[in-house]
Amino acid sequence: MRASTRQHVLADAGILPADAGIRGEAPIETQASQSAMDARSRIRAGAWTGPTVGLAPGYVQANLAVLPVELADDFEAFCRANPAALPLLERTDVGSPVPERLAPTADLRTDLPRYRLYRDGRLAEEPTDIVTLWRSDYVAFLIGCSFSFDELLAEAGIEIRHRRPGGNVPMYRTNRTTTAAGGFHGPLIVTMRPMPATAVERAERLTSALPEAHGRPIHIGDPAALGIADLSAPNYGSAVTVEFGEVPVFWACGVTAQAAATESRTPIMIAHAPGHMFITDRRVDALND
Repeated sequence: MRASTRQHVLADAGILPADAGIRGEAPIETQASQSAMDARSRIRAGAWTGPTVGLAPGYVQANLAVLPVELADDFEAFCRANPAALPLLERTDVGSPVPERLAPTADLRTDLPRYRLYRDGRLAEEPTDIVTLWRSDYVAFLIGCSFSFDELLAEAGIEIRHRRPGGNVPMYRTNRTTTAAGGFHGPLIVTMRPMPATAVERAERLTSALPEAHGRPIHIGDPAALGIADLSAPNYGSAVTVEFGEVPVFWACGVTAQAAATESRTPIMIAHAPGHMFITDRRVDALND
């Protein structure tokens, strides 16, 4: 994100100045000036197959869900019924792998580092492209992702601990259920970011302004209240340490869609591998325009 725009976003949210820095954070394997198109080109060429944490800072990242057209309206209804977990950014035309609104030069069959194919609710394979799996009756959905606000949290002086080489945000299955719609149902999945108690209010103010990236946290503090028994054993992603004096802060997560495919025994769904997101051309500072 451009420095002047970033400062305005942070100032509007009442957050610390943009030069607050990222405390104690190891360098991430990316260039600050990398564009979304550059990142997608690397991914399409097979030069990047890991999580997209820290790639193309300032650009919106998105979850992917691909379904046959006969299930598309039902899935959209499920997204609309659960906007915190599944903020819908774009629905493509039937048979088109091109997200015309968010990245008109992209190809959703090749531009994510890793995918997941679910058949009858079971994970069947995890390919690095879906060119041979694509069908003319498919509809793709792009759903907001919390990676989109990580840069703003970092610039506000909040360490993003999963933004380390090879890192991925920890994701957990909770005891909260989604609102069923269109035959889709299942548990809420959340991401977790630890931070000092003094930083929580800043994080709440900043992320509440970005509902298309999941918005404000859905829970702060005791993981047992969400049915999470062990923070060191996430269901998806990588564990991070909650240090002395820190509290875990939880946001709704788009992997909720994949949990719903499993619970609902959806005949077929193609999704991103958790943490391996689609990078759009949309800037975070224009997310809610």
